[in-house]
Amino acid sequence: MKLHELSPAPGSRKNRKRVGRGPGSGMGKTSTRGHKGLKARSGGNVRPGFEGGQMPIYRRLPKRGFTNIFKTNNAVLNVSDLDRFEDGATIDVAVLREAGLVKGKVDGVKILGNGEVTKKFSLKDVLVSKTAKEKIESAGGSFVE
Repeated sequence: MKLHELSPAPGSRKNRKRVGRGPGSGMGKTSTRGHKGLKARSGGNVRPGFEGGQMPIYRRLPKRGFTNIFKTNNAVLNVSDLDRFEDGATIDVAVLREAGLVKGKVDGVKILGNGEVTKKFSLKDVLVSKTAKEKIESAGGSFVE
């Protein structure tokens, strides 16, 4: 096979529709747009959500609630999840992400008190619940600001 013998698969290439090129083309006069009406006009089409004059669904359905713009998305962990780190480790968000405990886009990390702590850790830039704080401190852990 030579370069000049290459050709596309049959039916894979199709000529574009040339509208408005006279009656002989089969697509002259109205250029496949039909007679009059909004869609026949230049630049004419319905806006998104328009249902032909019927009351649109976004106006028929009741609106409830609001979006809190101050909401924070915290990754939640338990103290039992911290047991995989070695004794005396400093734990922050980057270390937790590297260990696969935190994934995706988060504003912060909160540690809850479910489970037991056997090693002492130094926690940095993480939120901690009251019970988790007690357990970590009783195991000899600390919190760095």
